[in-house]
Amino acid sequence: MNTITIATREDKEEILKLYKTMLYGPADWNEYYPNEDTIEFDISRDALFVMKDENGQLIAAISIDQDEDVDKLPCWNEALLPAGELSRLCVRKDMQCRGIGKEMMKYAFQILKKQGKKSVHILVKTGHEVALSAYSSLGFKQVGECVLFDKSFVCMEMSLITDSD
Repeated sequence: MNTITIATREDKEEILKLYKTMLYGPADWNEYYPNEDTIEFDISRDALFVMKDENGQLIAAISIDQDEDVDKLPCWNEALLPAGELSRLCVRKDMQCRGIGKEMMKYAFQILKKQGKKSVHILVKTGHEVALSAYSSLGFKQVGECVLFDKSFVCMEMSLITDSD
């Protein structure tokens, strides 16, 4: 049985290895990003979550990001603020296409709801069709485009407000 927990410093090396398996893919990660500093920043804020299998092997990771440049983008729906941003979703290559990414996202949604967030933001590298499709299937809507960090992104947003809220 897979379990999702908050990442610890003991997980840092394995998370970095996982990230490195995705370099130069459709998300356009490279040798500089994400890196040890990124992981350390996320862990210091209790904002990095990992999924491990029954043997304790790392399968996936996701971060609740904190980036003022993303927060200030004009495309976000002001009625859905405050919002959380998810970033660096990564699933081990041999475990992809099994719903693990969606499970990680849904877990993060629950964390954000507990934090009082009304919506979720995510930036998807322009042209990353697999991610765009996966996020759309979860209920995300494309609300704009932007250029940050010298890259083009599609801005996606999803409400966390339900009828019972």
